Amino acid sequence: QVQLVESGGGLVQPGGSLGLSCVASGSIFTLNTMGWYRQAPGKERELVARITSFGTTNYADSVKGRFTISRDNAKNMVYLHMNSLKPEDTAVYYCNLLGVDRSYRSLEVWGQGTLVTVSL
Repeated sequence: QVQLVESGGGLVQPGGSLGLSCVASGSIFTLNTMGWYRQAPGKERELVARITSFGTTNYADSVKGRFTISRDNAKNMVYLHMNSLKPEDTAVYYCNLLGVDRSYRSLEVWGQGTLVTVSL
């Protein structure tokens, strides 16, 4: 079993900043790509940003220049730092990982989600 636990969501004013963290635990052999997705009310889940084990990143166009994804491989953690937040960034943010477990099975795991609300 591999689990992801997110933290750091909350309420922030437009233009503010917020950081999210996600830690992976359990029967992990390798963590390949880790990423953040979000789902706003009435919308489909969408990719926000992801980072490979080599540090290659890609971002949704809507967050480029405002959000930064990073990871700490030694701690099995991925982070999302969000600047210049807009009301349209309001969503539940989910951590995601692609990897291999200790039985050498490919796995994809989702966190439980953390709510980010951008509002006055």
